[in-house]
Amino acid sequence: MLVVLRENVENLGRIGEVVKVSDGYARNFLLPRNLVVAASEKNIAAIEHHKKLLEKKRQAQLATARDMAKKLEEFSCTITRRVGEHDKLFGSVSPTDIAEALKKGGFAVEKRLVHLEAPIKSLGVHPVTVKLEPEVSATVKVWVVKEGQ
Repeated sequence: MLVVLRENVENLGRIGEVVKVSDGYARNFLLPRNLVVAASEKNIAAIEHHKKLLEKKRQAQLATARDMAKKLEEFSCTITRRVGEHDKLFGSVSPTDIAEALKKGGFAVEKRLVHLEAPIKSLGVHPVTVKLEPEVSATVKVWVVKEGQ
């Protein structure tokens, strides 16, 4: 099925592009979320007409993401965890925990934007990548400390 993207979709394309996707992906995921419209001549002409507006919207999103990335680079958050013998954590620190800590710090970051190589399982300072846009990412320092300190 040919569709026109109304929003940037990771691993698919940018606003205004005409892409071919499977019928099920379009019907079950993209269309219900209003990320795409069916690629008819009328819709393609409308998108071409509004492409300048969409480009301005994309540039505004990119500028906002860059500003947020600068602020995130300067920010560090602290997460407290219970530890056992030899300062080993009970459990781990996941992207959900980091996203919640960032929200408490005033940053509206979804957990899917937080990228970890592996869950954090030790105390100390850990650099964590937050990918705000495909071309904009920031590194946040996450301090994992003992509970009760």
